[in-house]
Amino acid sequence: MAMTRRWLSAAAVALLGVMPCMAHAALFDDEEARRRIAETNVRVGQLQTQLETRLAQLEQQLRGGGLLDLSNQLELARVDLAKMRGQIEVLAHELAEAQKRQRDLYVDLDSRMRKMETAQAAAAAAASVPPAPPPADPNAPLAPPGTSGAPGVSGSMSVPPVSPGGPSTVPPITTARPVDAAAEQRAYDAALDLFKRGDFGGAIAAFTNYVRAYPRSPLSPSAQYWIGNAHFARRDYRAAVTAQRTLIANYPDSAKVPDALLNIASAQSELGDNAGARRTLEEIVAKHPQSEAAPKARQRLAGR
Repeated sequence: MAMTRRWLSAAAVALLGVMPCMAHAALFDDEEARRRIAETNVRVGQLQTQLETRLAQLEQQLRGGGLLDLSNQLELARVDLAKMRGQIEVLAHELAEAQKRQRDLYVDLDSRMRKMETAQAAAAAAASVPPAPPPADPNAPLAPPGTSGAPGVSGSMSVPPVSPGGPSTVPPITTARPVDAAAEQRAYDAALDLFKRGDFGGAIAAFTNYVRAYPRSPLSPSAQYWIGNAHFARRDYRAAVTAQRTLIANYPDSAKVPDALLNIASAQSELGDNAGARRTLEEIVAKHPQSEAAPKARQRLAGR
């Protein structure tokens, strides 16, 4: 029993000696763990900060690169747009020049045809006037009564008695008052000059006055055609159709009829009446196959 107590007492003493050491070791281990945890947290925080910094840099680079690409694309688009505008301006200029050349060419052709028509009309007017008889010769012998004016030929024709004052006079031939061709030509040329200068409103008024003043002039069909053409140039397509229909109705035999029909077809196309334009083109080909407007009408029909 006593030995047991001594052994327990010795064990208790030994245990008391070991406990401070164990407590110190446990305390040391806990502080070290906390220190290491703290260091780990610091490192994790540093890594997280570095990652966030790198992500921010990458995002900034990506954003900067995207804006740069977009800026480059916009700059290329601006360059292309500038080129397209330049090309459009060039094409518009070339179109205007082509229209001007076409108008000048047509005006020149019209002027030549007008001169030919004027010459033909003058020749026809001269041929319709009967020639004047030659003047009487005062030294010619008078035929006796009951004989013909030619010597050696008998006949029943009698010669009018000669007045005592001298030989008989031939009565003058009365003709209709001639039209002032020079004034007519000046009026037409003045109206055509307005059209050449692009004063389409003035040309319409001048040609309208011309047609009213000279309705039977050989130039009136051309004047009526230019009225319709001037309306077309002003983009008044309905008025252009009406003017050309007036030409066809008043001058059905004029050489301007095919051109008037071609102008009508163009106006109908501008108005969106494609079916009407096709019928008009077919009318040109059917009724005026030999005209200068017929090949143009065939070309337009082939392109529809």
